[in-house]
Amino acid sequence: AQDVEAGDGTTSVVVLCGSLLQEAQKLLTKGLHPSVISQAWGAAVNKAETLLEEVATPVKLSDRDKLIQAAKTSLSSKVISQYADTFAPIAVDSVLRVINVETAQNVDLNDIRIVTRVGGTMDDTELVDGIVFGKGLNKASSGAAVIENAKIGLIQFCLSAPKTDIDNQVVVSEYSQMDRILREERKYILKLCKAIQKSGCNVLLVQKSILRDAVNDLSLHFLAKLGIAVVPSIEREDVEFICKSLGCKPVAHIDQMKADMLGSAARVEEATVGGKGRVVKITGIKGQGKTCSILVRGSNKVVLEEADRSLHDALCVVRCLVKKRFIIAGGGAPEVEVAHGLVKWSQTLTGQESYCARAFASAMEVIP
Repeated sequence: AQDVEAGDGTTSVVVLCGSLLQEAQKLLTKGLHPSVISQAWGAAVNKAETLLEEVATPVKLSDRDKLIQAAKTSLSSKVISQYADTFAPIAVDSVLRVINVETAQNVDLNDIRIVTRVGGTMDDTELVDGIVFGKGLNKASSGAAVIENAKIGLIQFCLSAPKTDIDNQVVVSEYSQMDRILREERKYILKLCKAIQKSGCNVLLVQKSILRDAVNDLSLHFLAKLGIAVVPSIEREDVEFICKSLGCKPVAHIDQMKADMLGSAARVEEATVGGKGRVVKITGIKGQGKTCSILVRGSNKVVLEEADRSLHDALCVVRCLVKKRFIIAGGGAPEVEVAHGLVKWSQTLTGQESYCARAFASAMEVIP
């Protein structure tokens, strides 16, 4: 829950929970009722929040340097701490790009897509105002690696010959019949490709299919001849992000392939990453939604996975500052302040509540 809500500080939370349970055990042994402890600790939490706000420094989202410092603090305890100067500004800028600074109360991190690619070093990590795909374009051999004024379509149907049901078989015994099947297959796929061309689409995103091949060599050949570049194997969970970014709509059937279902972008380019592997960047999107992509580069998969996790934690830190715009000292200072304040506050209470508040304060001292 802590990882989902705050994204960082999981170890501290586990330690605090252990300490609170220990104190609760002592109170229960002395005969206090669980509901009394629960009620008193609920009041103590509210008081602790007030105490922390008193010692915290208010921060504005327009103060980019302060936000970068907070993100750097989070990254300094990670394996990739030496690259904090690269990652912290990227985390802050990406969050500020997907929110309205004046009115935002929360950040949907699904609007920030992290793409990892082996090749290059972590210093090559970049924030892309658009979409990045961690795979290359399928295009004609003479096709350009850069497409200007792209019309982009996202299809959810397969550009391959239809298959029979799972248990059915078609037995063909004559060559003429085999030729006919192949001819019909070519005709069927060419018809689909021409319908896509007719809509004005020149960059095609194809969703991955589990039933049969979403695209085959024949359909890729026809699309290349018609001057349509293809990005195959789009994951199902990426569809929502792509539609939000491009302003396009997913096309489930060829009959729906019309010009109003397409998105527009100024530039679609294919780049090589560190000598191996390719990525596709779509930038200058017309009417782009509040989304962005981060392309993380690294020398191997282990480093990339660690960078992905660390960057997510840094994004969560900035999200916490959007939710509650205060920065507080670290190193156990807040816990000591809370413990000290709650002990004083407990002296103003009477009976069992006072006892419970003191136990809560005692539990806080486990961190320093």
